[in-house]
Amino acid sequence: MERIRVSKVEDVALWRRGVRFDGTLHLMPHHMVFSYIPPLPAGSPPPAKPPRQKEVWITYPMISYCVLRPSPPASHQLPSIRIRGRDFTFFAFNFDDEKKARDVYDTIRGLSCKVGRLDKLLAFSYQPKPPEDKLDGWQIYDARREWKRLGISPKDTEKGWRISEINKDYKYSPTYPSLLVVPTKISDNVLNYAGNYRSRARIPALVYRHPINNCSITRSSQPSPGIRGNRSPQDEKLVAAIWATNSGWKASQASTPSNPAGGSPESSVINLTESSANSSFVGVVDAEAVNSGRTIVDDLTDSSEAETDAPKVYGAQQRNMIVDARPTVNAYAMQAVGLGSEKMEYYPGAQKAFLGIDNIHVMRKSLDTVIEAIKDSDITNLPPNRNLLIKSGWTKHMTNILDGARLIAETVGIMHSHVLIHCSDGWDRTSQLSALSQICLDPYYRTLEGFIVLVEKDWLSFGHMFRHRSGYLSSDKWFQIENERIDRRSDSPGGGNPFENALRGAKGLFNRQNESSESLTQLPEANGGEMQLVSDAIPPVDGTGASAVIPTPTTIGAAEEHRITKVNELSPVFHQFLDATYQLMHQHPTRFEFNERFLRRLLYHLYSCQYGTFLFDNEKERTEARAAERTRSVWNYFLCRKEEFLNPKYDAVVDDNVRGQERIIFPEKGRPARWWAEVFGRQDDEMNAKVPLFTPQGSGLGSPSNGRSTPVRSGANTPVLQEPLGKEPVVTGTEFAEVATGAGSTIHPKPMAGVGSDAGAGVSLPGAAAFSQNLGQNLAAGMASLGLGTMERGKSPRRSMERSPGRRPREEMEVEMQ
Repeated sequence: MERIRVSKVEDVALWRRGVRFDGTLHLMPHHMVFSYIPPLPAGSPPPAKPPRQKEVWITYPMISYCVLRPSPPASHQLPSIRIRGRDFTFFAFNFDDEKKARDVYDTIRGLSCKVGRLDKLLAFSYQPKPPEDKLDGWQIYDARREWKRLGISPKDTEKGWRISEINKDYKYSPTYPSLLVVPTKISDNVLNYAGNYRSRARIPALVYRHPINNCSITRSSQPSPGIRGNRSPQDEKLVAAIWATNSGWKASQASTPSNPAGGSPESSVINLTESSANSSFVGVVDAEAVNSGRTIVDDLTDSSEAETDAPKVYGAQQRNMIVDARPTVNAYAMQAVGLGSEKMEYYPGAQKAFLGIDNIHVMRKSLDTVIEAIKDSDITNLPPNRNLLIKSGWTKHMTNILDGARLIAETVGIMHSHVLIHCSDGWDRTSQLSALSQICLDPYYRTLEGFIVLVEKDWLSFGHMFRHRSGYLSSDKWFQIENERIDRRSDSPGGGNPFENALRGAKGLFNRQNESSESLTQLPEANGGEMQLVSDAIPPVDGTGASAVIPTPTTIGAAEEHRITKVNELSPVFHQFLDATYQLMHQHPTRFEFNERFLRRLLYHLYSCQYGTFLFDNEKERTEARAAERTRSVWNYFLCRKEEFLNPKYDAVVDDNVRGQERIIFPEKGRPARWWAEVFGRQDDEMNAKVPLFTPQGSGLGSPSNGRSTPVRSGANTPVLQEPLGKEPVVTGTEFAEVATGAGSTIHPKPMAGVGSDAGAGVSLPGAAAFSQNLGQNLAAGMASLGLGTMERGKSPRRSMERSPGRRPREEMEVEMQ
């Protein structure tokens, strides 16, 4: 290949964890391979047979940072290349010649950044060896088969749900699966109108039905009330129909193979310590609801069952819940661009909980700080920087996600209620919470096969931006040459007068072009692919460091066409899901069929690009790219090595009468998340060692050479501050039809003339909530002057937005406000 300047370099030294290995470096189209003869232990006799050569393989998409350090003429240091891997492995290569080092660097950069197309990755040429080549992991998940397992099929008894094919050609919602499960009483015509109210037409759709109480977990994207308080009767009707699906449901109907008796789990009949005074009851009708024309739950329940026929479960009071995973203020800010969160007055029989889980940008920065704490793992064997580990807030984020999953699982499994989950577009935090809560509720998803089905359903089928979040095609920003200034365009200007920088940033909020696919409005489709603008693409840089001419904006589409990595859209969303699963495994070591290594290898193959499973953002892209025909499934790798990934402690028995064998498991309440040390390539005592609140820690320069096995005694220099012991509540804000609580509560301002109703008037808003309402009214006037948030009466929100002259500023602001 023209990008390979050098294919083999001898006399290379590899450093890892402070240990040196001498060998040969090979550069191939998809891998760099370092081969070496392992050194003999000191004092050991020479072996009878020559030692066997070992190899270290690094795939180019695994590289997240690569820096070349040339050798200055006056320096006696050898030129080197340092590499950080996305699997948290760190390498340093020393060369005896600077030209060799530069050729290797340019080759690695060319094979990483200049690919430009997904079909040039390893997955499209990988040919596995037996017995892996006989497997077809693409056939493991079948949507109809999984819905049938959950009791939903045309031949099964009526449970209030049906399978809709409204999206069979992916035109209704390109990021949703072809088959959607919706309430039986909701027609496809209603869905057509309801889709206009949800971002990207990601309507509330079923992902899990509890076999014992017929309660559900549904997921969606955010609605679009905007600052004018727009509403959709069809969306309200759809949500009300979801609440009504278990009306008249009898406990005798719930009989599953894992629980033959069909009774409720022990956890469902205990007295709850939480107060239920604020719970909302399904079917409550009030005069205000009738007069305002709202859809109420009783309108959709034609059951002639008497109230006494409903299941009576001690300790369970139905309180359906809408879970908005975002911080309250973020959800409120999205109203400025025509989106936002539900106004609970129009969704009776439920309450809304804001979980306060931070957005992709906060999570990316958090992981970057963790990497900063362990980044010298190539040349040293020192323990991680505890100050940076604590500063990252990573375990706090993990605790928040687990607490959210617990809330959802408790609501469905204990309170016998329905839950609707969404964040912004419903494919990041929503996927995390939906999948984790199902792991808690259903033992099947804790088996190897069930976990695979869960990932296929909630992440691959319902859509997650794997390509955007993972950056498989690399970026020039990840490649640097020390002491050489490469003139590249920066995302945000720096330096200069601080006031000018602030003014420039304020202008940029409205004027700069934002290409994020995190929250853009649904764009027109062309060539069967997602339309994007690439005016912010990084211009190619030649070997001399001169920037090329910036290309004019171009439209790109299909998976095979040129794509770029948008660094500001990368985020460890799927990594956090695997980390949270590890937390559950650690707390419940006998309830999972698979082991920790399975999760670690799955994270590796998320970035290896050896398989086609994670290369695309949704089911539509995978289908159009014919991924099942042209690539191998990652599940082949695990299934042909199944014994390596099984948990020897696994207990498959489910008995709700025996403690430790219940159907439902929960994250332990009040227990903070721990560090998944193995995934970071560390020992448990390095990451999870308990230290006093203030512990002096030395520089580590005098630490023993083997940082793994020898405890590090702290010096007396820098105190290390542990994370505070106080635990924040999982719910950062709640909202009922009558009242909202929590700082920055999302109270919709009174609708403007001719739009909505006057509900919400007279609500007492203390403190920050009142400030939010005043801010909203001022913001409404400001946005109107900018041409934002305007909507013509009688037109669907989505269509109106597409014609609005303020659409461009909306796109520019959305990612900032999440």
